[in-house]
Amino acid sequence: MLSWQTTPLRLVDVPVPSPAPGELLVRVLACGVCRTDLHVVDGDLPVHRPSVVPGHQVVGEVVIAAGDFVVGERVGIAWLRHTCGSCRFCLRGDENLCPSSLYTGWDADGGYASYAVVPAAYALRLPAGYSNETLAPLLCAGIIGYRALKRACVPDGGRLGIYGFGGSAHLAAQVAVARGYEVHVVTRSAAARELALSLGAASASADVPPVPLDSAVLFAPAGTLVPAALEALERGGTLAIAGIHLSDVPGLSYSRHLFQERQVRSVTANTRADAHEFLSFCDSHRLSVAVRPYPLAEANLALSDLRSGRVTGAAVLVV
Repeated sequence: MLSWQTTPLRLVDVPVPSPAPGELLVRVLACGVCRTDLHVVDGDLPVHRPSVVPGHQVVGEVVIAAGDFVVGERVGIAWLRHTCGSCRFCLRGDENLCPSSLYTGWDADGGYASYAVVPAAYALRLPAGYSNETLAPLLCAGIIGYRALKRACVPDGGRLGIYGFGGSAHLAAQVAVARGYEVHVVTRSAAARELALSLGAASASADVPPVPLDSAVLFAPAGTLVPAALEALERGGTLAIAGIHLSDVPGLSYSRHLFQERQVRSVTANTRADAHEFLSFCDSHRLSVAVRPYPLAEANLALSDLRSGRVTGAAVLVV
């Protein structure tokens, strides 16, 4: 099991966790490395649990069952792991805004480990036909990208801009192409631009999209890109910001960036409904998932490569 006090992570031996009533014990097979893990480890997000084990894109095998899951079944553990179910946000279907929500790898130990526990009500059934390594990024990168597309309000046949093209963006782009959107990618990485074009993007550039955009999603955690993304929007366009953490946004000009009913929307985690919708989509539409595997013991290297932009697609720890 890997936990953190300060960067880097350190490998420690601890007892196998005991599931509470209603929880599954899962033997971890693979765990995606998310930028949110970086924000937790680097201190960009406030400490919720000292020395927590990161990792919230967990693919594993049920060892102790609960709910309607069975021993030996392959399941997924995602970021959202608890909501109260009774607040006004939960009752109206916005459980991701629940003030009592808890998260895997932040409030509770995650998947940079050999075993993990998860409430059965928040465990996810997985689509067939994917390897453990390619399933892992679907559980956060994929789900959050899917929610970001919903928040971006892309019109039918619309032009969608994608800023940044890592683990989440390369999955969201495929959903967008499958829905008939015209996708334009902006990323500094030449390898990522090549990947974007291979996945069906209409253009991939290092600076600005070649056409006005109906909608855009910002995946890069850089607030400096917000004005540029807004300026690229057509009248009435929507920018969705997909990250849990963003560097400061520079000053905006009302006339250049917001006038003519342009709008900015954030993305705060996901609901279980988002997860079920996206994984159902993955079952009927085979996504190409670009992964770079690392042994669990090389988690620090994976985080370093992600931090430095050396990962094309998604980094995945293989346990």
